[in-house]
Amino acid sequence: MKKQDLVRVFVKGGILSPGDFKKIMLTAKELGTDYVHFGSRQDILFPVKEKNKEVLDTTFESINTEYEVNEFTHQNIVSSYVALDVMPNRKWLVPHVYHYIIDSFEFKPKYRINLVDPMQSMVPLFTGNINFIASKTDNFWYLYIRFKSMDNRSVPYPKLIYGYDLAKVATAVCSLDMESGLFDEKDVFKLVDTLDINTVNPEEELKFPSANFPYYEGLNREPGGNYWLGLYWRNNKFNINFLVHLCDRCMETNVGKISLTPWKSFVVKGIDPNHLIGWEKLMGRFGMNLRHSSLELNWHLPVLHEKALDLKNYLVRALDQQDISTSGLTFTIKPDDDIYLFTSVVIEMNPSKNDLTTYNILYSKNFNPNESEYFTYVKNATKEVLPALLIELSQMYYEQLDETPVAPKKKQKIESQVVSEVHQCSNCLSEYDEEYGDDLAGIAPGISFKDLPEDYACPTCGSPKASYKLIKV
Repeated sequence: MKKQDLVRVFVKGGILSPGDFKKIMLTAKELGTDYVHFGSRQDILFPVKEKNKEVLDTTFESINTEYEVNEFTHQNIVSSYVALDVMPNRKWLVPHVYHYIIDSFEFKPKYRINLVDPMQSMVPLFTGNINFIASKTDNFWYLYIRFKSMDNRSVPYPKLIYGYDLAKVATAVCSLDMESGLFDEKDVFKLVDTLDINTVNPEEELKFPSANFPYYEGLNREPGGNYWLGLYWRNNKFNINFLVHLCDRCMETNVGKISLTPWKSFVVKGIDPNHLIGWEKLMGRFGMNLRHSSLELNWHLPVLHEKALDLKNYLVRALDQQDISTSGLTFTIKPDDDIYLFTSVVIEMNPSKNDLTTYNILYSKNFNPNESEYFTYVKNATKEVLPALLIELSQMYYEQLDETPVAPKKKQKIESQVVSEVHQCSNCLSEYDEEYGDDLAGIAPGISFKDLPEDYACPTCGSPKASYKLIKV
């Protein structure tokens, strides 16, 4: 089967309701398949025996979702919504901000668009052609342009763009034929400058997140006390019957959203602790494994590429037998040039010669995939030596990790401060503060001590005015 044999569903931002997800699953089943795939652009793909356009149109019009069949001419919008409550995030980038911005994209883009929080490391920053990265300033975003015609460089626009203007910017950039080689980043930025949008100067340069990759599978506790469930399927063939029951479970327990990851998996958030047993029963009923090795979870492979999947399975088994840790690292198997890299380690498949396939191994700068710069570790290696080479590379990764020393806390010097001057009775220590006066003696606020009548006496002990002394408080 080839990509052209799949129906591709554009799940904008990787976010969909359980009801819409269920409709997609039932449509896929009606068209003759028992499983679906998840793509690296947070899309859903499934094979069909007969591509019944009427059935497809009816389903996707009812849930206001775009799809393609027989061709791959448009792209999905990727977002880091899935990382909310799973990883650190910008405090202002809350669910309704994601929804508002994503819903403002009312067109099917021909270029890849990323909408990403830089504080998380589950969703890559620069795998789009048009990359919007959240800044420290509330609802203002960096813009980075990246096209193959620009040698895959990620080039920043000099200003931050207001969130509700991002769709306007993306629409303008998509009007250019960037694949022709006739335009570069200067042309893109000149076009953006002509738009009627809100911009500000950035407070700081964009800082990349650490390369640590999260373990996103299983039931995990959210900061607010609810739970989130991450699900991964080794062969990326998710059983439709299971997914339909999962959608029903979401609707029965008031779980409002299902989020897709770029790693061919998905996350269900907002699970009430009182409903955990029911979720565990559902997992057990369908024999779901919720604790795959971390070696399994951090791979990026093209959909429907059997050789890449076979190579991944071989390497996972070999590394697992060696009890090797790859925590923090991510891997890509790259059979061709139609992949935007976003992993720490890349295994390139060279064209076969005399039935022998060899491989190149690359790694990203500082092992951080967001650096977008890769160095060659070895060329033309055979399959048998790949595990040993990856072990060497993982050791190299751990060696270069640098723990930032924590500066000792300085003792805070507490200095007394003069708040005000008051007059205090020498006998009972009662105070006269001109800011408040003396209500019992009929002295209004604001009367200074020297202006008090000579017969003024302490309201507590009756001592005369002459017994008061000036003190600093």
